[in-house]
Amino acid sequence: MRLMIISHDNSYIQQAVSAAQNRFANVRLFVRKDEALSALRNGYGADLLMINVDQDIPGIITELRVERFAIPVVACGIGNNTKAAVEAIKAGALEFIPFPADGDLIAAVIEAIAPRLEETEMICHSPAMQAVLDMAKQVAGADASILITGESGTGKEVIARYIHQTSKRANQSFIAVNCAAIPEQLLESELFGHEKGAFTGALSRRVGKFEEANKGTLLLDEVTEMDIRLQPKLLRAIQERKIDRVGGAASVDVDIRIIATSNRDLKEAIRDGAFREDLFYRLNVINLQLPPLRRRKEDIVPLAQFFVQKYSAANSMKAKPLSNQASLKLIAYDWPGNVRELENTMHRAVLLASGDEIGTSAILLQQESADTNIDSQATIETTYSSLEASALPLVGRTIESVEKEMIVNTLGHCLGNRTQAAMILGISLRTLRNKLNAYKLEATE
Repeated sequence: MRLMIISHDNSYIQQAVSAAQNRFANVRLFVRKDEALSALRNGYGADLLMINVDQDIPGIITELRVERFAIPVVACGIGNNTKAAVEAIKAGALEFIPFPADGDLIAAVIEAIAPRLEETEMICHSPAMQAVLDMAKQVAGADASILITGESGTGKEVIARYIHQTSKRANQSFIAVNCAAIPEQLLESELFGHEKGAFTGALSRRVGKFEEANKGTLLLDEVTEMDIRLQPKLLRAIQERKIDRVGGAASVDVDIRIIATSNRDLKEAIRDGAFREDLFYRLNVINLQLPPLRRRKEDIVPLAQFFVQKYSAANSMKAKPLSNQASLKLIAYDWPGNVRELENTMHRAVLLASGDEIGTSAILLQQESADTNIDSQATIETTYSSLEASALPLVGRTIESVEKEMIVNTLGHCLGNRTQAAMILGISLRTLRNKLNAYKLEATE
């Protein structure tokens, strides 16, 4: 885990650095924000950014967003400076860490925001998932491109990180790019970088994700969402190991391992003209297909227990055990949102559980099981009447207002996770983003 700190150097910062390094973090300290931003532009990646409240945190977060650096931010400062903490969190920081540094707190933040792969890779008890892991171990040492397929939320990025960590490139960068989350007109610059003046707003040269991942691994998440016009440039990068910055005059050599993921049927995308067949074969040297969570029932409770530990630590709470009934409820559910939905469910359960253990009342599922004991016509009629009455508030409303409410409620259920919300709504991530823009719901995330 790569931790970047922007702060004046002092004994408190050194304590924080030591605590982070004890959690296996690679730490780099910058006194000035322009030095940190310059390092990011020139390919030094970061998984977490810690900023002292004596810095311009709102300004730094704004610059990160403008330059499309998707790095989580936590604030830090001396003592319980409530005002500074509130201002930092309002600006977009995820946490406030008071100094002197509490090693356990720093560890909990690192665990919650950038969890170490080693702690999740062991959670595999089902034969279906074990077969995938066995194949991943077998191919990790090679440099061949890998295509990981499976439903949304099945853990494709986790497997990609596992492959990187067990490869000869493990000590180099692992860079992930979500092709569906970046607007089409910006994805080329994001991947390949740009020269100063290449387009309006390109005020300085910036290396892209290919160069940032040099010597390491580049994950192209949801690669099928990439515009067909950009795919030839990706194909050349894979074939020739060379990329061209936007506005650049010379090619740049890159040495990276490509891993791509998709939740779509790529052969169908090829038939539809949305994906190049030659690019598919370049990416699909090795294919790993992840099973949905409903087909790996043996993993549900161990994963749930892991998430309980994770979010209990992040909220400075004692981890509670799952009751037997709660475990049975988790196993009985189909998990349409897969592991991501399970994680969100257990996050809520940690916060809602009031007794000595996590019971069924704390586990709120998207679809509660229907009562299987409806055995009389009267009960059926009552149920039908209730359903009919529940639809009355929709009468007289526009489709747009109902759709807007549905999007807001689904995002709330998914704790702001757009990928899972899009899956539940039955639309693509790009369509969801367009609807959020149309309904001016960007603040929902």
